[in-house]
Amino acid sequence: MKKWSVDDVMTTPVVTVTTDTPYRSVVDTLIEHRFSAVPVVDDFRRVTGIVSEADLLCKIEFAGDSSPRIFEGRRRRAERSKANARTAGDLMSTPAVVVLRSTSLAAAAKLMDREHVKRLPVVDGLGRLVGIVTRSDLLRVHRRPDADILADVRDGILHVFLIEDSETVHADVKDGVVTLTGKAVRWSAVDIADHLIHQVAGVVEVVDQLTFDFDDRDIVGPPMPFGVA
Repeated sequence: MKKWSVDDVMTTPVVTVTTDTPYRSVVDTLIEHRFSAVPVVDDFRRVTGIVSEADLLCKIEFAGDSSPRIFEGRRRRAERSKANARTAGDLMSTPAVVVLRSTSLAAAAKLMDREHVKRLPVVDGLGRLVGIVTRSDLLRVHRRPDADILADVRDGILHVFLIEDSETVHADVKDGVVTLTGKAVRWSAVDIADHLIHQVAGVVEVVDQLTFDFDDRDIVGPPMPFGVA
């Protein structure tokens, strides 16, 4: 079963700017491409920061009032200082939050939520920019055809972990919802299958209507919680 990573959904090539790109050019880049942010890279394509619309708007918000206030917090002072910015290097938020191209979709989503960002530059093993992944990119996995999801469920899970039940266990997929029907030999095999099917790219829900001949949960222990590998 293929495990999807950001490499499968990221956007490439990536439009970038450098630290010496003028303010107006950064604005032009965002408007031209209808972006809300753009990565800042060095000569080796390593990400040094991110310039967002919020960074650019500081020049409007604090126009003519860029002097720091005594009781302002660090973040507010940093925003006010950007009113005098002339280049992307002066504007950018740093360090940039990045991910490796092998990062799982779930891990990328958690990182976005934790860091309160809408996009993540994707880098290779040498730290060079190779793509960018956004929230909408991560959601693309749920546009997979039901037939592709069903093939993953059958070939990657049922025919591997429920091989002795291949004639009695059946799966169906509709709108990303996987329904399992029939009978299996052991409860433990059904539990493993349920756990793995939830991790198939594009699966929205698993409806388990399976029965089993042998309840071995007292032998193998409690069910494995979803999301735990």
